[in-house]
Amino acid sequence: MKVLISDEFQEEGVEIFQKNGFEVFEKFTITKEELKNEIGNYDAIVVRSRTKLTADVLENAKNLKVIGRAGVGLDNIDLKKAAELNIDVLNTPEAPSVSVAELALGFMLTLARKISDADRTTHQGKWNKSQYLGYTLKGKKLGLIGFGNIAKELAKDAIALGMKVGVYSRFSKGQVAIDEAKSIGCSIYPSVEDLLKDAQIISLHLPSTSHTENLLNEERMKLMRKDAIIINTARGSLIDEKALIKALKNKDIGGAALDVYREEPLKDTELINCEDNLVLTPHIASQTIENQVDAATMIAEKISDFLKKFK
Repeated sequence: MKVLISDEFQEEGVEIFQKNGFEVFEKFTITKEELKNEIGNYDAIVVRSRTKLTADVLENAKNLKVIGRAGVGLDNIDLKKAAELNIDVLNTPEAPSVSVAELALGFMLTLARKISDADRTTHQGKWNKSQYLGYTLKGKKLGLIGFGNIAKELAKDAIALGMKVGVYSRFSKGQVAIDEAKSIGCSIYPSVEDLLKDAQIISLHLPSTSHTENLLNEERMKLMRKDAIIINTARGSLIDEKALIKALKNKDIGGAALDVYREEPLKDTELINCEDNLVLTPHIASQTIENQVDAATMIAEKISDFLKKFK
């Protein structure tokens, strides 16, 4: 059976496929047109975020049995078309938890201690010590919107630093999930609005759906504390970027750090040029050596187990 790997992939994952008797084709720079012509030759395909498995591509996947996403988000895969064609979709939501949580924590420290601004101006030969009066994270309230694997990891990290953690998610009425959050040491909030009013730091941990589009809009940002900061390592569509720029410029909130955007690579010059307590990184949350290997080996194991039933 044939497995196509269309995005950068670690050798440890390739070896798992080979040990299980699958023929592996590594084509990390394959174009959409090439993929449309070739995808029908494979039983499985592994992608990260570069490859877009749109409906017109999947229409040609006559032999494809499974799609593997080495990562969490599935918004680069047309799930409706995959289901229509009886193609299973697997991913590795457990793989990047530590890496993404650590970046979110790094964002908090960067904004709380003004590290990014201080670094930039010191490199310019300036000594603006008096301008960089920050605050400690200990004792501050972190508000998590969404409570999946990454949020749980971040909650544990924050509590270890002496922070208080509040959670809002759609699970809020599910007793099992509530018990899990409470067992970690989190408090539960009945609404997004209640959490926004109370927390000094808001971190987003939700997928991109029609229900989460512009979750943080101008109206909700006005509910936040003047010193509050927003962290987004999830999906760009969760935030109204224009409203965020306005809130930063008007000093309605204290700051923000973004690793994800509505359009990637980031082209919004207004966002790029907004340096007033805004930290930007190019979607690097899962870019650690350990996570890349974990995601590759996990998806290779999952796909191998899935394909064995067809042998």
